[in-house]
Amino acid sequence: MTAPRAWLIWIVGVFAYLVAVSQRTSFGVVGLEATERFHASAAEISFFTVLQLLVYAALQIPVGILVDRFGSRAMIAGGAVLMGLGQLQLAFADNIPGGVLGRVLVGAGDAMTFISVIRLIPIWFAPVRVPLLTQLTGMSGQLGQLFSVVPFAMILHLAGWTPAFLTLTAMSVLAVVLVLVLLQDLPPGHPAPEPSQGLRATGVSISHAWRQPGTRLGLWSHFTVQFSGTVFAMTWGYPFLISAQGLETPAVSALMTLYVATAIAAGPLMGSFVARHPLRRSTMVLLISAATAAAWAAVLLIPGRSPLWLLAGLVVVLAIGGPGSMIGFDFARTFNPAHRIGTATGIVNVGGFIASLIAIYLIGLVLDLLYASGFSQGELYGLDPFRIALSVQFLLLAGGTGAILVSRRKVRRQMAAQGVQVPPLLAALVEQRRRSVERRRTP
Repeated sequence: MTAPRAWLIWIVGVFAYLVAVSQRTSFGVVGLEATERFHASAAEISFFTVLQLLVYAALQIPVGILVDRFGSRAMIAGGAVLMGLGQLQLAFADNIPGGVLGRVLVGAGDAMTFISVIRLIPIWFAPVRVPLLTQLTGMSGQLGQLFSVVPFAMILHLAGWTPAFLTLTAMSVLAVVLVLVLLQDLPPGHPAPEPSQGLRATGVSISHAWRQPGTRLGLWSHFTVQFSGTVFAMTWGYPFLISAQGLETPAVSALMTLYVATAIAAGPLMGSFVARHPLRRSTMVLLISAATAAAWAAVLLIPGRSPLWLLAGLVVVLAIGGPGSMIGFDFARTFNPAHRIGTATGIVNVGGFIASLIAIYLIGLVLDLLYASGFSQGELYGLDPFRIALSVQFLLLAGGTGAILVSRRKVRRQMAAQGVQVPPLLAALVEQRRRSVERRRTP
């Protein structure tokens, strides 16, 4: 393994993931335009993203199996081709079925990308670097969301719908070329993967990955802390900030940019924390979940429209959930053998997107029901309807937190049987403080 080659492989993979994130989040910027273009209701607009995420989530385990068999290069290139076709379809769609078809293709291509990129890291880099590089991968991918928030939104408003989505198509074409020319699955001398096995062996691999409590802990961690930021960035953030909170487009773009910047800044910090405190990963997940619930409660319960500083605080907390959800993949890596990492990662990655599609659809459904009942007083995206609709997130946060606690208990029992004891958090903090003091006193 040569370090320069490893870094080139990682950079190409990260660029492909950046393109995938820009494709994934682009529809969150066009919610109002899509409502007019397709003459759609709130539930119908949410269905675009729900179906996209449903396809994404449904393909995670199959993609994990396929990437273990065929390698990352083929999967990443194939994903970029599908996303390019999806955005090309969406560029010229003028009805709901045509638009939905485009988003389905985008979801399928997106599903093939992240797991494939993550799989490259433990193959090309030393284990000590894996947690930080995993976070850096997620962090770098957030630049794709920044592209959809600023340049894509600018092209949309200046040139119109079709040129904006053709730009995304061109990005996918560039990703395909770079992956096919520069990306390599294995370092020189690395043993080739075993020949593909039958369906029965595949089922056994999935079963083993699922029965591992660490895999389930990763899934519920991803489920709980990832979905709220995804809901905000992909669908309901723009309508909520513009129509309900009364912000102008430049202020919304600034908040979305803050979202991306915070995720980028938090990624390395989260990776460093995981590397230094592997026994406290679930504690960090629970803290992020509690902070997400508190931030939404503050915004939704305050009388009238929220001040800009409070909305900025909400955005910061939601952004931290992105890097926080990456901890779930670290659970998959550390509790599963190397030949099953892709499968276990796929299982984990299902969590956050299942939660996201449930939340996105329920929010749209509640908005439509409130509008039909007259509660919204003729304003589909009013502040009061949004207060009620966005509150469905608390149910998912509570359910996910409970599942984390149950899974963590099983993981710690398994670790104790293997001779690894996790001391109480307070005792660990006291011991860490004692060691720090002793190091400072040592001449």
